[in-house]
Amino acid sequence: MGMSKNQSETNVQRYLHQAGCSWEFNPPHASHMGGSWERMIGLARRILDSMLLSQCSRLTHEVLCTLMAEVSAIMNSRPLVPVSNDPEDPFILSPSMLLTQKVGVPPPPGDFTDKDLLTKQWRQVQALASNFWNRWSREYLATLQHRMKWTKSKRNLQEGDIVLLKDNQAARNSWPMAIITKTYPGEDGRVRKLELKTTEQGHSKIFLRPISEVIMLLTKD
Repeated sequence: MGMSKNQSETNVQRYLHQAGCSWEFNPPHASHMGGSWERMIGLARRILDSMLLSQCSRLTHEVLCTLMAEVSAIMNSRPLVPVSNDPEDPFILSPSMLLTQKVGVPPPPGDFTDKDLLTKQWRQVQALASNFWNRWSREYLATLQHRMKWTKSKRNLQEGDIVLLKDNQAARNSWPMAIITKTYPGEDGRVRKLELKTTEQGHSKIFLRPISEVIMLLTKD
């Protein structure tokens, strides 16, 4: 026998109360009180405004709806916090994992450029999504770097730290990570060059990068 709407709402309220959950609502016209999620929405709106205003042709309803689904997937694939204790296989929590209970977001079905904006609708969507990703990933990483800089003490990066790579060639929805295998301090004792190790599909790769190309995710401590 099915439950009535009132019974269902009562059960939900009882469960939330027992779990210690509480709701906090922002007052109307105060989106700035939303914190980090409102900043993410604001960033996405600025990028979409810039992209869509530059389009010579209007998007159909189907193209716009599909594009917004791709944009949602891109935003929800962003790294939140590292949850892995295995430096050989770093594992980072993302909003999409909380929503779908699955690890990772599928990559795009090919490479798409601005030339695809004038072809079939599905290729047009993929080209727009790729344009959004290129700017979103760059600007989101900048917000992470800024936050780390001003809220954390200026600790030298150390061997064993796990970092996020600033890779302009990364595929859509891909956030490459690496473990620091060696550091190169300067004469003043500050580390400015790193040896990094990445592991992908069982294959490891070691290379050098400046500290400006990485963002701290998880310290070895």
